[in-house]
Amino acid sequence: MKKTELFRKRLPATVMPSGYVSNCDALLFLGSLRDGVADVVFLDPPFNLGKDYGRHAHLETANPDAYDIYMRSVLRESVRVLRAGGALFLYHLPTWAIRFAPYLSDRLEFRHWIAIAMKNGFARGDRLYPAHYALLYFTRGNPLHFKRPHLALRTCRHCNRILKDYGGYRAIVESKGVNLSDVWDDISPVRHVSTKLRSTNQLPSEITDRVCAIAGAPGLLLVDPFAGTGTSLLSAQNADMHFIGNDLIQANVRICVKRLAAHQPHTTAPL
Repeated sequence: MKKTELFRKRLPATVMPSGYVSNCDALLFLGSLRDGVADVVFLDPPFNLGKDYGRHAHLETANPDAYDIYMRSVLRESVRVLRAGGALFLYHLPTWAIRFAPYLSDRLEFRHWIAIAMKNGFARGDRLYPAHYALLYFTRGNPLHFKRPHLALRTCRHCNRILKDYGGYRAIVESKGVNLSDVWDDISPVRHVSTKLRSTNQLPSEITDRVCAIAGAPGLLLVDPFAGTGTSLLSAQNADMHFIGNDLIQANVRICVKRLAAHQPHTTAPL
């Protein structure tokens, strides 16, 4: 797709070899895109938990009804820019995912509720200990691109032996790996100072790497209106995909552009 076919209204943006990064509200960003341009839409919005996101504070501190209205507008625009056969992923808390799933199911085909174990919360009130986030996976009709990634076998860090007994399938999984399921319990929060680029809620790259592995392919376009410091965009670039990303916080955009510039694409032609 040509550059001129991506936008119905051009916004100020940083132009990268593999795509664009803008700095504005998510709805304004999505509204600038033409219908059906995205092969993959990835959404990791603020969770309405009252955390400090600077200019995102209006979403974090909004009452649930106002947040719900805003997010449904984002979902509506995300569906609009998704092409036939494209994939939409929404990363959120289960309490919000269960609200938004019916809205998306009326417009797209449900594929998976992926449970991502993230043991960094604490029990509140009379509830169970919260230990997973939801990654909703929808497609616009039958997916044009779908792959089932394989994972390397888990081994003991001390003796390097395989931790699980696969019985009669041992030889198969040793040669081909383990099929990725809809429960991801091997991902950890980004906590180490050497990899942490923002004070709160930096997305682990394993999540977006798998999104691109499942629904992406070289030359396809990923759209992310809440790109933060660019984890999803970097995953797309590393997968030889194109991207159009955005974040409301200017400091995040600067980090995002710096990360992308440090890891130039390998084979994908400039967008």
